[in-house]
Amino acid sequence: MTVGVLKEIKPQEGRVALLPRHVGALTQSGERVLVERGAGASSGAADADYEEAGAELRDAAAPIWAEADFIVKVKEVLPQEYDFLRPGHLILTNLHTAANREETDRLLAAGLTAIAAEDTHRFGSPNCALAGEIGAFEGVRLCLGPQGGPGRHFFGHYGAPPIRAVVIGLGNVGRGALRTLLSLGCRTTGLDVVWGARYRAEQDHPTPLFDTGPVEDLPDLLGDADLIVNCVLWPKHRDDHLIGRADLARLKPGAVICDIACDEGGAIETSRPTSWADPVYAVDGVRHFCVDNIPGAAPVAASAGYGDALMRHIEQILTHGWREACRRDDFLRRGLVCAGGLLLHEETARVQSRERASPEAVLGASEG
Repeated sequence: MTVGVLKEIKPQEGRVALLPRHVGALTQSGERVLVERGAGASSGAADADYEEAGAELRDAAAPIWAEADFIVKVKEVLPQEYDFLRPGHLILTNLHTAANREETDRLLAAGLTAIAAEDTHRFGSPNCALAGEIGAFEGVRLCLGPQGGPGRHFFGHYGAPPIRAVVIGLGNVGRGALRTLLSLGCRTTGLDVVWGARYRAEQDHPTPLFDTGPVEDLPDLLGDADLIVNCVLWPKHRDDHLIGRADLARLKPGAVICDIACDEGGAIETSRPTSWADPVYAVDGVRHFCVDNIPGAAPVAASAGYGDALMRHIEQILTHGWREACRRDDFLRRGLVCAGGLLLHEETARVQSRERASPEAVLGASEG
């Protein structure tokens, strides 16, 4: 197979799927790798670095889509890329098809094989922590007076209280948010439905600035919160919310909701994805920060972690083929979105009310 690494075209997305060191590991194993010129520029990787690693450079995306069998990306397949899709492609990237029917339609129509990278991380995406750290930092910034916030300092000074933050969800994203908030001195409460997650967070942050509680405590915390950071990826088939629109009236003037999960109508009913170009909007006077590619703001670190996480899957696919690799690895199998025009992804089928084939049945079929 020929591996293709593209320059990301989503606005303000600086990540690249593979850095030169990842490419070098592949080419040293005898693999052919094509890289679009400029793909790694924002991540600190020059074209010359890729050439030294053994990659073949192409001046645009079209030749890579045409020549490569195995396309590795960071973000979803965008409309500008739809016409490049063909049956022989294997695509590994963060697809998020459940929330995007048009993308799903085009992947199915092309008859290709697509794997959603976001579902393949056994221990969570390495970019989750970065999203929490950067998202919380942006939330703190929005709490300052010139940004329209309540005007509290992130440290407590002269008897005045610091920013009061609430973090919902204490997984990888939430723990990243805690690192930022508590390092800055914000008074923070972490909420989670799992006692073990709360206990681990308390052990990681033994400070009077921090306490935890069950998610059921959230309504009692809304009135005093300057900043609410949501780190819960809400199941897309649910129609309830942790914070509904009516709850916004309970927040203080200038309060900020930073929804790192940024599911439209998810845990926060009033959330919708935004971009770095226009990151903040207001609903009923409450500002929402819901950028859907937060780690792209720190591409040097984010690309390194993303590439490391994907390399094990890439190497297994190149060694055994995608079918056998998915048979061997249940997390890689969980990421299968489609193959040969068949939808395989459970969440996408449920959210979009589509028929779904069993991945196991497809994996048992002969190559063709």
